[in-house]
Amino acid sequence: MTPRGEARRAIILTLGFDVGMAFIAMMIALITPWAMTNGWPNQPFHLAIIVSLIFSLCGLTSLIVLDVHRQVWRHAGWPDAIRIVQVALLTALVFLPIIFLWNRLSGIPRSSLLFATGIWLFFLFLGRMIALSRSTHRPFQIFAPVRANAPPVVLVASGPEAAEVLRNFQKNGKGAPVRVLGLIETTGAESGRAIRGVPVLGGLDDLANVLDILSVRYQQTPWVAVAGSLRKKLGKTHILEIAASRKTSIMALGSGKEGLHLQPVQPADLLSRRVRKLDETPVIQALASHSVFITGAGGTIGSELTRQCHALGIDRMTLFEGSEYNLYNIELEMHETGKSIDLTAQLGNVRDFMLLKNAMKTATPDTVIHAAALKHVPLMEQNPCEAILTNVGGAINAIDAAIAAKASRFVFISTDKAVDPDNVMGATKRLAELAIAYRARDRDIAVAMVRFGNVLGSSGSVVPLFERQIAHGGPVTLTHEDVTRYFMTVKEASSLVLQATAHQTTKGEAGLFVLDMGKPISIKSLAESMIRMKGMVPNADIMIETTGLRPGEKLHEALIYPHERLEDTGIEGLRCVRPQDRLVEPEDFWTLIEALLGQAERRDTEAALKTLSKLVPAYQPPYE
Repeated sequence: MTPRGEARRAIILTLGFDVGMAFIAMMIALITPWAMTNGWPNQPFHLAIIVSLIFSLCGLTSLIVLDVHRQVWRHAGWPDAIRIVQVALLTALVFLPIIFLWNRLSGIPRSSLLFATGIWLFFLFLGRMIALSRSTHRPFQIFAPVRANAPPVVLVASGPEAAEVLRNFQKNGKGAPVRVLGLIETTGAESGRAIRGVPVLGGLDDLANVLDILSVRYQQTPWVAVAGSLRKKLGKTHILEIAASRKTSIMALGSGKEGLHLQPVQPADLLSRRVRKLDETPVIQALASHSVFITGAGGTIGSELTRQCHALGIDRMTLFEGSEYNLYNIELEMHETGKSIDLTAQLGNVRDFMLLKNAMKTATPDTVIHAAALKHVPLMEQNPCEAILTNVGGAINAIDAAIAAKASRFVFISTDKAVDPDNVMGATKRLAELAIAYRARDRDIAVAMVRFGNVLGSSGSVVPLFERQIAHGGPVTLTHEDVTRYFMTVKEASSLVLQATAHQTTKGEAGLFVLDMGKPISIKSLAESMIRMKGMVPNADIMIETTGLRPGEKLHEALIYPHERLEDTGIEGLRCVRPQDRLVEPEDFWTLIEALLGQAERRDTEAALKTLSKLVPAYQPPYE
């Protein structure tokens, strides 16, 4: 039988029971007083049958009008109880004038309507409570409070995780934010049983069938709420497909001090690995009572670094930022936290060495974190001189200013695009890595360089672009169907930077670090999943189009060069990158750097790119 057929069969059975109980209730209400007054033999039996039939038909009409026939007994709650009482009252209001017009209540006891309504309500509640007792072992759940506008959901989780979520949910006495109709237990082993009073409707393979049946019964498809370890890509892709094909929303269901809370599934939930939360203890030990100077403090990474440093209790922070608006926002956010901190906001460009040097001299930082950069690959292909001046010149200015200010630590944020770069942005970042590593040698400063992949939700990343395109109804554009990228969350990226800061303690050398980001993610799969997250079907509701690779873009990125190797740091998820052989600084390195920056300042693009390719042999300019 199809899900729609199963649902209709259940509706007919439910309706049949309720109408049948109305008939029986009225028969009892009539015969009992007749028998008690010795009037039973004198009253025609067919009168009781006709009156009971009329009462049943009035009840049938009321049940259909108020949609009670669509109630699922094992999901019954307080709103259902209210609706049942409303049905009984409506039935009485309809029945009374009909009977009065028919025979002026001749031979019908005046108390019979009240008596029948009470008996019928008893039967209606008894049937539902028996069903609840069998499915949830909580027959009085029908009287439990549920928020009137609480959306119906099907919870998908493993048994223990579902129990934990529901335990927190049931502690909340303020009314549920959702109405959990049932559980889809990931293994299906608990099917037919109940977890903390919520019936298990099946396993993952039963989700589509369950949604189809409930959509008929409730005339709306319930939301799908995932919880616990299922908030991973491998477990969620199948769920996204089912939810999208039925035009319903998929939500993340978590638990906290206030019970359950629903939130939209985030792009971070689509990572093919769990989000890493790195240990804060070594960071606190390394940076406590320190002064921290952050360049690019208003950007995606810089602002998150500012938040995390603030949360760690850093004594003093100087925020250096080229965008007035971004600087204003992050400064305001820090002051609104209510926590006291010595905070300085400095507007300026990292290309201006004297300004940067004076700002650091005033701040006297213990740690400098250089997050300022130009990162958008296609834009940097169009504006290569700007990329050189900011990403190379700005990085050299930052390390020189940190050395002049006698900072003890310096952190540089790099990118996976610095590995075998095919674009200007990656080449400038690789050159900055080399320049900082050479500059740090034999200096009284510990340098950490952090190389990571794409940051979910950062400015210029693919996720905000896809979200905007989906919101506008599509199409979602891909450069190539086979493109893959490493992804991490902004919190992970910032935690990695601080972990590397604490881990690199050796002065006079630069350590290079990467985060273990699992396997790269297919951009096409990411786009499809994001469309399904909105309850839509890829290439049906939202089209996906391929536009071709943009200038400087590669199909796949790497985290290390062939001549580099990865070593464990002792910190989960954090790896150290070691070259097979010690990097040898070319004799003409700084001469070429000076020439490169001069050519970029003169906007001599062809000459600058040629010099850049000499400094970074892996990079070849487009014209070559």
